[in-house]
Amino acid sequence: MTTTPSATSGIADDSTELLPIATGARTRAAVRTLIRPDRGRAILGLGVLVGATAVGLLVQPLLGRIVDIVADGRPADALTLPVVLLLVVAVVQGVTTTLGLTQVARLGETVLARLREQFIERALQLPADRLERAGAGDLTARVTGDVARVAEAVRSALPEMARSVLAIVLTLGAMALLDVRFLLAALLAVPVQALTARWYVTRAVTVYADQRVANGAQQQQLLETIGGAVTVRGHRLEEQHTEKSAARSRRAVELTMRSVHLVLGFYARLHIAEYIGLAAVLVTGFFLVRDGSVSIGTATAAALYFHSLFGPVNAALVLLDDAQSAAAGLARLVGVTDLRESAVRLPHQRTGSTSEAAVTVDAVSHAYGPGRTVLHEVSLTLRAGEHVALVGTSGAGKSTLARLVAGVQQPTGGTVSVAEGKTAPSVVLVTQEVHVFTGTLADDLRLARPDATDADLRTALATVHALEWAEALPEGLATVVGEGGHRLDPARAQQLALARLVLADPPVAVLDEATAEAGSAGARTLERSAEAALAGRTALVVAHRLTQAVAADRIVVLEAGRVVESGTHDELRTADGPYAALWHAWSGSRAAPHL
Repeated sequence: MTTTPSATSGIADDSTELLPIATGARTRAAVRTLIRPDRGRAILGLGVLVGATAVGLLVQPLLGRIVDIVADGRPADALTLPVVLLLVVAVVQGVTTTLGLTQVARLGETVLARLREQFIERALQLPADRLERAGAGDLTARVTGDVARVAEAVRSALPEMARSVLAIVLTLGAMALLDVRFLLAALLAVPVQALTARWYVTRAVTVYADQRVANGAQQQQLLETIGGAVTVRGHRLEEQHTEKSAARSRRAVELTMRSVHLVLGFYARLHIAEYIGLAAVLVTGFFLVRDGSVSIGTATAAALYFHSLFGPVNAALVLLDDAQSAAAGLARLVGVTDLRESAVRLPHQRTGSTSEAAVTVDAVSHAYGPGRTVLHEVSLTLRAGEHVALVGTSGAGKSTLARLVAGVQQPTGGTVSVAEGKTAPSVVLVTQEVHVFTGTLADDLRLARPDATDADLRTALATVHALEWAEALPEGLATVVGEGGHRLDPARAQQLALARLVLADPPVAVLDEATAEAGSAGARTLERSAEAALAGRTALVVAHRLTQAVAADRIVVLEAGRVVESGTHDELRTADGPYAALWHAWSGSRAAPHL
């Protein structure tokens, strides 16, 4: 994927290629697209806020009117009308502001939810090797820290920014209506404010973007250190990993301190602008009142108008801090949602259902980076209903080929074609790494088929020989499993995954050492469950135990990323090739099964 400095994936270290970051133009375009379905709500919210702000601008002239009444020595009852009007203005402004902010908040939450959904959808479609290159820390930082920053901005900064901008524009217009010279005096503060905003924005964009990248790198290092704690201790790498964590933490702290100094300088410049503007308005009012051009009340109203700008102007400029931080996070989210199709996992090429081949692997090669090719022009055909076992030594490329057939990764060369079936998805992958989602057992099963009835769930469990223990759980199918719930041992968790496979009912199934976690005690039971789940399907099985290969219709032997043998168990066992060597080594260490 071609990148530019402004829209590139950062490089955290020599081996990590972070996910892309969208350009400012692309981020703005994405926001417009997200808002488009709710244009009516946006217009309504903006219109109500304009009305609320306009009503609020009546306060200063009414206060000026009170000043004139007192200065002219009029009776006290002359104050009744302006005071009552002030109360009415307060009530109307409060109600309309609440309505307007409610619409803006709803719009923001809707857009944020839409962005989250797009981010998760695209992240789940990313090729596994692309995520591996980026590292879990980068994706975790985006889905947690960046989403939190954007959410905070939507809930607080966006409504406040809308109010502030409207107040600034309408207040300046009201000052012009009093006397254009008041407006000109107030505008003396604008150059300082503009220079302050420019000074801040040009520095903040880089600082906050670097800060998010540094936080992602820090999380990645912590995940690697904690997740691999046993290995780290086993190889006596504690000091090395501690230094790496400390270095990345120092970088994150350094960037945080830079942002703090940036904010302090920002506030100092804003105070200077306030003093310049207020002094100019007061001096202008003094001369205009002395010349009889305006009344004391009008000059008071002008001064109050400018003073009322302190809050909105400062809020708008201060919110640049939140806006820049949120914009950096938003660009990182859009960078994932806006990935080009070529960078996202594509569906399999589909062939006509009349073909006898369920899966065709044509000259497929795959590399995890320069010099790391693991498959070399592998060609393989799985006939409809055929069970093919992949065997080979560790590192031969078995799991990589399985993931390519399942569509989890894209080949770097060649094609994988799957016959078009009646169900979706057409291929389901079950690996030894099974996740039990938090929720009831029934909900966990329905992830594969949301419309499944309880009878369907029981049938699927019975198929994989898991119904007995499932119904023996404290609350049967309603038992909460997963994090904080009833713990399922590896064998039962794998049976749960196989039951999901039965419910999904794909024409093609790929099992990547799906029985490896059972241990020797439950191996045969889990193999029976796998056989039952694969019945009637085309299957590619990465064999953890050679008993699985014996039961397959055909065995394909991989060696150094190439197919070196293909045939039945009996054919390959007598061929005196790589499979025969594997078989003799495996069967020699245990009692060979009766065949």
